[in-house]
Amino acid sequence: MATMQNSYNPEIFRVIHPLNDAPEEKCTHEGLGPIAMTSSVRISLFVLRGYLILMTLMLIYRTLELAGMIHKL
Repeated sequence: MATMQNSYNPEIFRVIHPLNDAPEEKCTHEGLGPIAMTSSVRISLFVLRGYLILMTLMLIYRTLELAGMIHKL
């Protein structure tokens, strides 16, 4: 009769909540300077800015329309 050896030893991990953990040393950001942006990142941020401005203007328009300050044609 063949016997199987059970060599499985599960690893046990302790989960520690961040509030109960020891505080870690913070990194300093002095002297780092600005991060260089590629052209694709710059374009993406410009498009995002335009989108957010457009959505804000649409929200203001809709709010004024519902308040009765702007009348539909």
